Amino acid sequence: MNKRGFTLIELMLVVIIIGALVAMVMPRLTGRSEQARVAAAKADVTANIATALKLFELDNGNFPTTQDGLQSLLVKAAGANNWNGPYLERKPIDPWGREYKYVSPGTHRPQDYDLYSLGKDGQESGDDVANWE
Repeated sequence: MNKRGFTLIELMLVVIIIGALVAMVMPRLTGRSEQARVAAAKADVTANIATALKLFELDNGNFPTTQDGLQSLLVKAAGANNWNGPYLERKPIDPWGREYKYVSPGTHRPQDYDLYSLGKDGQESGDDVANWE
């Protein structure tokens, strides 16, 4: 009677090969999720939210005030006479789950506005993603 199957050595070789492949691939993938979050935040502050703010400014003649903030892109603010929004579909939240910071006129960009995310640590530091960088 001939029994067919894998021997213990064959199974161990397969496990070792899979382990070696994982050991080679994992370092390349580590850190990619944080890079993706930073890239998404950069896209928001330089393109997505920025476009909505520019449309608001075209319609109303000025950017939303700091007091009204980004909320005025979703619902009409008191000073927005020509509001044609909503300019965004949903409240702008950064990839780390916090609201973007908005100041108008800006400290770094006094001609228009400062828009930034506090980054991974949630505090003003070197990992912030901003529209003035």
